[in-house]
Amino acid sequence: MGSLASAGGHVDDLKVTAQQAGPIPLDASFCCAPGELLALVGPSGSGKTTLLRTIAGLYQPEQGRVSCAGAEWFWAQEGQRRSLTPQARRIGMVFQDYALFPHLTALQNVQLAMGHLPRVQRLEQATQWLSRVRLQGLEARYPSELSGGQRQRVALARALAREPQALLLDEPFSAVDQVTRRRLQRELALLRQHISIPIILVTHDLDEATALADQICVLHNGVSLQQGTPEALFRRPASPLVARLLDRHNVFSGEVVETDAGRRLQWGEWQLEVAEGLDRVELGKPLAWYLPPSDIVLHRRGRPSQGERENPVAATVSEMVVLGGMTSISLRVSHQDMLRFDIATHAAKRNQLRLGERVHVSLLAEGIHLMPEQQMHMAPYNKRNLL
Repeated sequence: MGSLASAGGHVDDLKVTAQQAGPIPLDASFCCAPGELLALVGPSGSGKTTLLRTIAGLYQPEQGRVSCAGAEWFWAQEGQRRSLTPQARRIGMVFQDYALFPHLTALQNVQLAMGHLPRVQRLEQATQWLSRVRLQGLEARYPSELSGGQRQRVALARALAREPQALLLDEPFSAVDQVTRRRLQRELALLRQHISIPIILVTHDLDEATALADQICVLHNGVSLQQGTPEALFRRPASPLVARLLDRHNVFSGEVVETDAGRRLQWGEWQLEVAEGLDRVELGKPLAWYLPPSDIVLHRRGRPSQGERENPVAATVSEMVVLGGMTSISLRVSHQDMLRFDIATHAAKRNQLRLGERVHVSLLAEGIHLMPEQQMHMAPYNKRNLL
């Protein structure tokens, strides 16, 4: 099973493990604390929605466990299983297609989720929830009379009106335009200040996951590869595969060598300083390494490094793509690897960067992250190693 440092968690966390050989292969584990938002990311077919359905009780894997707030919602091992119904799990769920009842008004859609309250309280509570998502005055409108963003806010109000123990969001903003999407993201961020339950967000959008999530779990072929904060994952991916799934480009091969100045990372003709990790790697053994784009420093034109910057490297400008205020730069080094990073467009102009020009950059030792050379594939399914 995917090894996740934070999967132990606390008793109040939403904790999920799921394992089976098929028909949908799964070997995943993750957890989310109350008040946290965990984003599940990965390509299509990586198991994100299946795991969301497992939490909700709409799907039961061959083996696994789902617990929340100290209560066990699902447990299955060696042919034995216990499972609460979806209704008993007190889940709030928001779908990308809203799933509103077209013949009911916004207010009635929200009231429908309040079966746990006395009937006399439902009208007032539903009105309050619609107000919290800024839909006051639209209570009597039907879904067909609302915009996409408004319908999504009704769906969110309905999910929270259940007073759920966990909130599940299945690509909730994918069906709206970019402007509406940003507004809904902002409203969700504001709404989180008033609710203290685990929130699981399924999204294909890495920018959305980075902006909204406290934790990200990377999935591939049903396997949870790594869970951590966005900053930790983008600076320290666990493997080259995780780096690629997070759209990180600066992943290279190298080996550790002994020099007169101590251990260095041999990368083609360059011997690079690395802040940490070299002493834990076998000399001469191939490894992969990654450098965040923010740790590539372009030397100012006509002012090469005087030693105050680490790992100066010469390269040739291979590609320049202007994207508004930022310019994406690709540099080819002598041994054919490509370094990619972004700089402000005005800085690119000031440095008079041109295709084919020879430049110097520093690769900061603090940013270099060493990883195993081999790729991470799905571990063999083993019924005995789950719980």
